[in-house]
Amino acid sequence: MLDRYLTGNISRISPEAPVPVLEWGSEENRLGGAANVALNLAALGAVPVLCSVTGKDAESGFLSQLMEQEGLIQSGMVASGERVTTVKTRVIAGTQHLLRLDKEQTNELSNREASAFLSNTLELLASEKFDAMVFQDYNKGVLTEEVIKTLMGEAKQRKIPVAVDPKFRNFWCYQGADLFKPNLKEVNDALRGKYPPDEISLQSAARLMRQKLHNGLTIITLSERGVFLDDGVSGKIYPTQPRLVADVCGAGDTVISVAALAMAAGLDLDEIALLANLAGGQVVEKVGVVPVDKAQLQAELLQAAMHKA
Repeated sequence: MLDRYLTGNISRISPEAPVPVLEWGSEENRLGGAANVALNLAALGAVPVLCSVTGKDAESGFLSQLMEQEGLIQSGMVASGERVTTVKTRVIAGTQHLLRLDKEQTNELSNREASAFLSNTLELLASEKFDAMVFQDYNKGVLTEEVIKTLMGEAKQRKIPVAVDPKFRNFWCYQGADLFKPNLKEVNDALRGKYPPDEISLQSAARLMRQKLHNGLTIITLSERGVFLDDGVSGKIYPTQPRLVADVCGAGDTVISVAALAMAAGLDLDEIALLANLAGGQVVEKVGVVPVDKAQLQAELLQAAMHKA
């Protein structure tokens, strides 16, 4: 996705309708969606290969330019004349979000598009050694049931650990994921229940999901309450430290990035939870979608270790 920010100031109300007039200040494009996950992974020292589908339009050109500027590998990208590139345009006055405009196409990939995407992605998997695979699902049509099952099967065959940040449409397709990270709303929607953010309820929800998915680690993000982690043996809530929240956009991208790398590195539950909380909390203090700051994360991790000691 392309995240576009239109910023300015408001000093009057329009004479044409009871709406504020934004005096244009600046316009900025940033990498969003799965590209933000790739940015987070790169910021932490990994070498991500982003695999997705864009349109053949001006916005896909902007995405490509931004990826090139950030040094991201683009060999997994497929352009289709049948789709538009997803663009989220946020209109902001100071730090106040006024409006978001979504230009997108959420129908599933056509057979031709899916074939081209899978062929390209499978070729990449055969040509390089990967330490982890991250599925960042936004229900925009790329991760169809066929695509998910094919790539999950390939990862299992190649013994590549899989981390998943799901959405409602294909929530139950990620069978056998090593790490499964929905947020609490997605859990409630998928289980068609109401699970409050307490340990007993979340343990029950994790157990029900594991019965269907046969997944490994379950992480449920709880916004300002932190994260819940369950490894099938035990599960508990790890609270986050208080933060001055400016913008929650992109926090889920950061959490899945950190958790996936921590899992691939073999860290334990406490370490994964601490890193996820610190990284997710860090990015919500900043306006707009931004990747994690590695130096800040290291400093906060050291501070947390000293405090614990």
